[in-house]
Amino acid sequence: MVTVVIEGVGEHQVDPIIEIVVDLLDTEGYEAVQLREVARRARVSLATIYKRYATRDELIVAALEWWMDTNRYAGLAAPATFTSDSSVYSNLMVLFRTIFEPWEQHPLMLRSYFRARSSPGGKRLIQRGLDAVLPVARAIHAQLDPEFAQDLELILTGVVFGFLGQFTEGEIDVTEIVPGIERAVFRLTAAYDENSARQLQPR
Repeated sequence: MVTVVIEGVGEHQVDPIIEIVVDLLDTEGYEAVQLREVARRARVSLATIYKRYATRDELIVAALEWWMDTNRYAGLAAPATFTSDSSVYSNLMVLFRTIFEPWEQHPLMLRSYFRARSSPGGKRLIQRGLDAVLPVARAIHAQLDPEFAQDLELILTGVVFGFLGQFTEGEIDVTEIVPGIERAVFRLTAAYDENSARQLQPR
């Protein structure tokens, strides 16, 4: 069941409206979320839905926010987990796998996320992702040479959005995203990790 705070109700109240929207997004996709159908399944009136969520877009964004917090970002390691004892490659892949493996199990949610990002209120989804990922990414980057870290972030951002763009256009399967990112991370960090390992060896 989905636990969502509903204004004026206890903090642990289950919101069946959000639960139904998540299920529709996950099994049928973005277009399946029609407010009359949501109201029918939730056994509430349209007025009840509009009282909580002013628009269909707002309802979809709220459902995606819950799903992302519960699935996509829930497993992100604490920043302290990432130390100079681990390679840049392994640290980055912990981050990327934690973010993307839930999407592999729920490809329609990923497509819905990309649709919702450009809708009214969609910027909340982007900001929520940044708030969750940036502390972990910064903990990894803090172990690196600043110039290398800056270049790495710029290149990997392009790589990630390139794969996501190919997926949303139907050019690749969702299961190809993580392996593609992994190849890029390995090639970009191999020399840096090798040099760092040499420096740590006793002379």
